[in-house]
Amino acid sequence: MIRFVLNVLWLVFGGGIVLAVGYGIAALICFVLVITIPFGVASLRLAVYSLWPFGRTVVPKPGAGVGSGLANILWVVLAGWWLALSHILAGIALCVTIIGIPFGIANFKLVPAAFWPLGRDVVDVP
Repeated sequence: MIRFVLNVLWLVFGGGIVLAVGYGIAALICFVLVITIPFGVASLRLAVYSLWPFGRTVVPKPGAGVGSGLANILWVVLAGWWLALSHILAGIALCVTIIGIPFGIANFKLVPAAFWPLGRDVVDVP
């Protein structure tokens, strides 16, 4: 029940909707530029994860190979570093207040996924 309440508060006050829309627009752009479809899939994964982060985590995908590693290097150079940095800065800013600490932690949870998204899955925490 607490996860549900935190997720609803995250959507309204923590920026979940804004993050999901941003990642969704990036995914649409990647889908239009046909060669970047794997990055679009990763952006959609991040959009869904940023909508409902409490009670979920990112784990390595079994069977992810060298291709996803090489694509992640390209992702880091083009988008991953500034996405991760923005989540870190937002997390620090949210942790300044006591009420914002859970939302800051959620932003910190998004850092690894934003920095290195290919070859990972978002799963529910038991």
